[in-house]
Amino acid sequence: MKKGIHPENYREVAVKDMSNEEVFITRSTVETKETIDIDGVTYPLLKVEISSSSHPFYTGKAKLVDTAGRVDKFMSRYGNRKKAGEKK
Repeated sequence: MKKGIHPENYREVAVKDMSNEEVFITRSTVETKETIDIDGVTYPLLKVEISSSSHPFYTGKAKLVDTAGRVDKFMSRYGNRKKAGEKK
């Protein structure tokens, strides 16, 4: 590996999956503003929408995650269109 290209400031951070409230500890260089206490230790807190604990690929459960309303936006934009050959 090349020297001098990898960050030196790795530290333990708590990652919180917001879809199922699961928290796990990992090492990262991410800068955070929030902290969390776990077992008497204070960790920087990183909030994520989806992680391996809630992603359908890893859990084996089909789950629709639509936090931004993308499906509704698509249906309102394209859902009511008639086929090209049909008349009004």
